[in-house]
Amino acid sequence: MSKNLISRLNAATASSVKPKINYLGQISDPATNQVIKNNSKKSVLYDLFGRKHNYLRVSLTERCNLRCTYCMPEEGVKLTPNEKLLTGSEIVNLINFFARLGVNKVRFTGGEPLVRKDCVDIIREVGKIEGIKKIAMTSNGIVLSKKIKDLKEAGLNQLNISLDTLEEKKFEFVAKRKGWSKVMNSIQAAIDLDYSPLKINCVVMKGINDDEITNFIEFTKDKNIDVRFIEYMPFDGNKWNTKKMVSFREMMKIIAQKYPIESIQKLQDDPNDTSKAFKIENYKGQFGFITSMSEHFCSTCNRIRLTADGNLKVCLFGNSEVSLRDAIRSNMNDEDLEELISSAIKRKKEKHAGLDILPSLKNRPMILIGG
Repeated sequence: MSKNLISRLNAATASSVKPKINYLGQISDPATNQVIKNNSKKSVLYDLFGRKHNYLRVSLTERCNLRCTYCMPEEGVKLTPNEKLLTGSEIVNLINFFARLGVNKVRFTGGEPLVRKDCVDIIREVGKIEGIKKIAMTSNGIVLSKKIKDLKEAGLNQLNISLDTLEEKKFEFVAKRKGWSKVMNSIQAAIDLDYSPLKINCVVMKGINDDEITNFIEFTKDKNIDVRFIEYMPFDGNKWNTKKMVSFREMMKIIAQKYPIESIQKLQDDPNDTSKAFKIENYKGQFGFITSMSEHFCSTCNRIRLTADGNLKVCLFGNSEVSLRDAIRSNMNDEDLEELISSAIKRKKEKHAGLDILPSLKNRPMILIGG
């Protein structure tokens, strides 16, 4: 790569907003630099590194109608009994509780969230919660086209569709199921309903779909979509190794071989973006890179996760979990629930372990966490 592109890549890896750390042990708001009192509701979502967690990702189910190798172990997973999964009302009540603490964005994941029969009803109820400004979903697109109008009417205003290949036969190899044409129909249905930009999540794996990177970029030429290339990440049972991973910089080298350097434009990233955004000059859509493995973005992380069985995870790669299901089913009062959540968030580490350690750490399979 040319020095010009390398310098632009280096600029792209720098966080646009750095949280301020208060070395006196107090929590300060990075936007105002004002100290937040530790006993206030505003402090609950802050960790000890000044990061405010206003983005809650909620897994609606552990079930999926695909068997993608990077997510689902080859031998499958042991599903949690239904009585130990969060009910629809419990999910809505917990989101309402988090909204009162300061969460303003919710993303529904799975498994495949649309496998859950009351998915649309849950979204409709969450849409009524004061303070929730963005309701998003990540779907594999298999049944999405049939439900997308109902989802839009219920309040779903952001959408990601997972698609790892533009080739039908390869789709069946990766997903272990048919359905490529259904996903493509869902993508078009989302574009027609003005999900703008529609985000396409593509996990890049060496020797499987790394030869399609520029094909995906061409997919953005006439469509207002945002293709996000995701570095292959290690989770229990997905047989991860470094030989399968294609780093951000390796992907950029592939792109630079096809497109003139001056046509590859770096876009401005928002403060908490996980994706480094680019586009090709005069293309309608854009593309980006989620560089969890090669260049982490932990310093601006604002995300916490609620698993389908009701556990709070403060880091995707962390194996520490706290059961909010057990807390609410034991009728824990609001003050104690706030303390439980606050304590979990304040145990969050400054960053996740590196490539040399992460693969050996015990964690759930991705399908049991929620994307």
